[in-house]
Amino acid sequence: MSTPRSAYSPQLVQLLCFCLVGVVNTGTFYGFYLALHPWLPYFTAYTAAFAASMVGSFFLNTYLTYRTRPTWRKFLLFPLTNLTNYMIAGISFYTLVEWAQMNDKAAPLVAAATAIPFTYVLSRRILLRPDPVGGHTNGSKP
Repeated sequence: MSTPRSAYSPQLVQLLCFCLVGVVNTGTFYGFYLALHPWLPYFTAYTAAFAASMVGSFFLNTYLTYRTRPTWRKFLLFPLTNLTNYMIAGISFYTLVEWAQMNDKAAPLVAAATAIPFTYVLSRRILLRPDPVGGHTNGSKP
């Protein structure tokens, strides 16, 4: 027997959606990374793939996770979540490859998991923050 959706707290539903979006975004990132890896040094490929997947992550999180309309303000602030993710996951990635001698094709997936809690909290604060004009979370699309 399944539990009705209304039985779940809104934050739990958001967290589950965030994780689902994260899986899709990680797959997108990883596809870019593997495509670039043969031609670029591993960390350069990592950085380029990370940047390429950021825009998709913004739209998936605004529409699916937080059910709010994207605005230019949110779009410009959203890289802060990705910067946090990049720093935490990047340090983990480098550490796994250089110190733990993990395969540089598997390490990005392990490193990505370390940043999830930090990215969730920060993206929630940015994407659910009321816009200064009108005080609503909805606004014009970027």
